[in-house]
Amino acid sequence: MRAFAKLFADLDETNKTNEKVRVLKEYFTSVTDHDKIHTLALFTGRKPKRQINATFVRTWAMEMAGIPPWLFEESYQVVGDLGETIALLLPRNTSEQHKSLTEWIGEMNALANMDEAGRKQWLTDAWASMSQQERFVFNKVLTGSFRVGVSQNLIIKALADISGLDAATLTHRIMGNWDPNTFSFSQLMQEQDASDDISRPYPFYLAYAIQETSDQQKTAEEMEESLGDPANWQAEWKWDGIRAQAIYRDGKIFIWTRGEELSTDKFPELHGFLKELPDGTVLDGEAICFSDGTPLPFNVLQTRIGRKNLSKKILEESPMAFIAYDCLEYAGEDIRHLPLSERREKLEELQSKTSFPEIFRLSPVVDFSSWEDLYDLRLLSRENHAEGFMLKRLESTYQTGRKRGDWWKWKVDPLSVDAVLMYAQKGHGRRADLYTDYTFAVWDGDKLVAFAKAYSGLTDKEINQVDYFVKRNTLEKFGPVRTVKPQLVFEIGFEGINKSNRHKSGVALRFPRILRWRTDKKIEEADTIETLKNFLG
Repeated sequence: MRAFAKLFADLDETNKTNEKVRVLKEYFTSVTDHDKIHTLALFTGRKPKRQINATFVRTWAMEMAGIPPWLFEESYQVVGDLGETIALLLPRNTSEQHKSLTEWIGEMNALANMDEAGRKQWLTDAWASMSQQERFVFNKVLTGSFRVGVSQNLIIKALADISGLDAATLTHRIMGNWDPNTFSFSQLMQEQDASDDISRPYPFYLAYAIQETSDQQKTAEEMEESLGDPANWQAEWKWDGIRAQAIYRDGKIFIWTRGEELSTDKFPELHGFLKELPDGTVLDGEAICFSDGTPLPFNVLQTRIGRKNLSKKILEESPMAFIAYDCLEYAGEDIRHLPLSERREKLEELQSKTSFPEIFRLSPVVDFSSWEDLYDLRLLSRENHAEGFMLKRLESTYQTGRKRGDWWKWKVDPLSVDAVLMYAQKGHGRRADLYTDYTFAVWDGDKLVAFAKAYSGLTDKEINQVDYFVKRNTLEKFGPVRTVKPQLVFEIGFEGINKSNRHKSGVALRFPRILRWRTDKKIEEADTIETLKNFLG
């Protein structure tokens, strides 16, 4: 654990890419293969099952530290992170147990067979044997809140440099339904992939965003200059669902979301068309709710995300479809190296034979002859229940990760309203002592009604200015939340809006964020709840 805790600290102390890669390479070449594979599992979201709930962790930490609950809570609000708060409050270690990351994770998994007293004794003994930094990282793993400031691409780069293997090969190998307790580091690094994991998806190809101007002619000219002849490009609507890969291999089906979650059981409506596909087929597309030939808002899909059991009512209210973009594997052969135009032909061939055309859908190709035409069509995105366009070069291969050049997303401008800052709460991590989480309100008659929370969109300088204002204009305190004097106005952007019975405002926003601080506006000029409801259509 000592080496892993040092790795975590070293990564947190730098924002330089090359330095992070150097630190990762140094770590991977100094620890055992068992620790390597468990580290990779943690860095790719494969956490050990949580065996002790947060209430017990808090209670036992307070007992060991000898402090009352109110002092623990005050400390937690200042620090902003449970694992770090406990690490700081506990007394210095009284013993030393230099166990490896693998050993500690093994003991965490074994807690399933212990009673409450045994778990308490194990945890307090563990805390007593660790340094403050080790406790912090240990607590993050134990409570399931482990996050690390390094992208998967950097981890892959470090491993590729060490092994000499191709980065794309490694990326593909670490995807899928593998378990660090049964999948070894040597399997990952061997020249030939001996894994028989038929569920494994391909790494997703991601698009870069087109940055446009407000001038149609100028935007069209810039696209002509950078992208060239429109005839070399395929345009599709950008759908607002869950990006997914649908797999049919060896008579079995698998559905993976872009977040590398195996979600086959979450989408039973898709099983029928998948079982009809030729064996050895992998499709890339969007899992989306569809009814009467029309895509439904994302919030309908949200009603079934995260549910363990899908009731008959949920299935009826949020029927699923799969809008296919691409074919990645055909007749058991990886065809990502073929140009998009050829992959599209195979995709169309597969869809033409389906008995489920209402579920297995093709992402329609949008007809256009100039960038000016496409600019005008894009303005109709919301009428077509889309977020904008995807632009794909017809000769493009299906690549790994976010690559610039062949795939672009061209989204419509967000909807927006001017709103008043009403509540503020401190952030987490390096912003744990700053008020960075905000709640905004609009006018309902002569009253301000909260309608959205947002915490992104401001510069560090602006965050410090807002924090200064909050600390000097607090009207009330409700635990960690501060009611502030209504004085600051911000433009809030969002991708969509839906009716909601769970919110006092009656609406729920999709991806709210701060577009800019309207220092030029007084609160009386903020928008109204009617303005928001007009977006409902």
